[in-house]
Amino acid sequence: MKESVKIISLNRKAKFDYDVVEKYEAGLVLKGTEVKSVREGLVNLKDSFAKFIDNELWLINAHINEYKYGNVYNHDPTRSRKLLLHKKELNKINGAIKEKGLTLIPLRVYIKNAKIKVELGLCKGKKLFEKRESTKKREVERELRTIIKEYNRK
Repeated sequence: MKESVKIISLNRKAKFDYDVVEKYEAGLVLKGTEVKSVREGLVNLKDSFAKFIDNELWLINAHINEYKYGNVYNHDPTRSRKLLLHKKELNKINGAIKEKGLTLIPLRVYIKNAKIKVELGLCKGKKLFEKRESTKKREVERELRTIIKEYNRK
């Protein structure tokens, strides 16, 4: 069976601010108008994170715009949303967060086989000098690509 994946939203700032140690795929509990807004691509993960509340994992601060045809049935754009993972994964993540001091950050929201999923990254924060290094590395790679392009044109 072929899996169809459509990326809805990326958290680009997370890759700059954090080193991703491990990735997890989680389901997302949404209301009807939220589903319609996600399908339209109205999702922002900029300052969002995942947190354990009563042994359940919740997505905090993820912004899903109100559905424009939702009327009185619309949702609160920044409400907390429950994440769905297997119990083993939840225990593993909870242990890593408590022992190693890691953070759980949503990296992207996508639709996979008609289901809305969130890719969570177990992340370690970068120091300022590490951010500078990654910026320099990105600029050098960009320059190399342009030089190779110009060389191939000749």
